[in-house]
Amino acid sequence: MGRGRHVSPLSPMKLSAEQVKKIALLARLEFSEADLEKYSGQLSAILDYVEKLNGLDVASIEPTAHAVSVSTPFREDTVVSFNGQEEAFAQAPDRDGNFFRVPKVV
Repeated sequence: MGRGRHVSPLSPMKLSAEQVKKIALLARLEFSEADLEKYSGQLSAILDYVEKLNGLDVASIEPTAHAVSVSTPFREDTVVSFNGQEEAFAQAPDRDGNFFRVPKVV
């Protein structure tokens, strides 16, 4: 996983045990030597898949933040009159003096 290393999409990438140990250290993970081979294979498979994706021609595809078109509806800010606490408390389902009463959350 050295910088600037380019791997052909046709050649599978195999991470060494030392590379997996370094990744685990950076991620603050600990696992046994028995798991080392398993994670090495899984990480290598993920990197191989990413390398396949890097081979796709996406020059004509516009970048998006969402899979579907999302728009945020905006409205004008308007000033409305507020007649004070009594108006707010009138809409409350339960009240205790000048406080809203709500169910206890633990």
